[in-house]
Amino acid sequence: MQGNIVVRDLIEKGHKVFISSKNQANLEKVRAKYKVVGAQSLDLNLKEEIIKLIQKIRPSVIINCAEGDWNLNVYQAAFEGGVHVIDLGSDVPITRKQLALNSDFKKKNLIAITGCGSTPGINNVMLNYATERFDSINAIEAGFAWNSNIKIFVVPFSMESIIEEFTEPAPVVENRIWLEKNPLATVADKKFREIGAQKVFFVRHPETETFFSYYKNLGVKNVSFFAGFPEHSFNTILSYLNTGFFEKGTVYVDGVGEVPLIKLTKILQEIHNPPQEYTEKENLWVRINGQKDGIDKEVLMECIVPTLHSWKEAGCNIDTGFPASIIGQMILKGDINQYGSFAPEAIVPHGQFFQELNKKEMTILMNGKEID
Repeated sequence: MQGNIVVRDLIEKGHKVFISSKNQANLEKVRAKYKVVGAQSLDLNLKEEIIKLIQKIRPSVIINCAEGDWNLNVYQAAFEGGVHVIDLGSDVPITRKQLALNSDFKKKNLIAITGCGSTPGINNVMLNYATERFDSINAIEAGFAWNSNIKIFVVPFSMESIIEEFTEPAPVVENRIWLEKNPLATVADKKFREIGAQKVFFVRHPETETFFSYYKNLGVKNVSFFAGFPEHSFNTILSYLNTGFFEKGTVYVDGVGEVPLIKLTKILQEIHNPPQEYTEKENLWVRINGQKDGIDKEVLMECIVPTLHSWKEAGCNIDTGFPASIIGQMILKGDINQYGSFAPEAIVPHGQFFQELNKKEMTILMNGKEID
């Protein structure tokens, strides 16, 4: 889904795009739909094959829209192939490995940015904008919340990521100490602008790592990340979790191996098609508490994301695909020109980035006031 959004947006902007995927059937669909310059099947488990493809087509920028499990492979292949690279974000351990390659990318005059979607992505850049208004920071909270006009379950862009968020321990920083929380033991109700009431809970997200790492110099002590789901979606995901169908391992039935998570995701996508009038809205948010001139200060940054008529099939997933396209273009044009390996808060110029989001009808707010 994110790859489709990125490809369409880049081509509509007049860029030349070469596509690759392990799913040959999907490659052919995209190739038939858009005027890409080429397409090739690719297994991201095979780093040498990635390098061969890079050497074959010599891209200016790689935009990796795969699941985060393969981000390090793509990063390393881009480094060896001598190409700029961005992705949509990894888990905390892989993020640390990617950022540890900073000096290597810098030596080769290459740019690498991990987490260039909605969150990580937009939230990171909003945080960078807000921190300029603080002398010191005590706590950073961030997250997402969304809702739909019709209360039915629609399959998220990545069931794998969602299930991991519901089930895997969530790293948080409390008083500068790393702790892990059971996500479903932290469920609470909160209200969000233009979204309403949500079930929110701690989840594992790379922002916990990058926020704490990049803003240590401002004294940050507490960092946490929240996922938010409307009750109808939250309850449906819980019900599927209880079936055991979201196991990642291979299950053999009559001698045929299937991964339940992948199989169920495909089934859900077939049976949970949204009606024509279905729309979504999302609130990406970051709350910062700290001090300015000796006075306690709080800033709430928000990005309000609608469903666009011309992108209706993507719903609010545009807030992940569009930022990747925007940041890729900023690298291509030289608007991002600092070499190394980064998360977005360290390198993406917020003024220009916000302007591009605004063109997509994605509104940035600080303490409820729209940023031009």
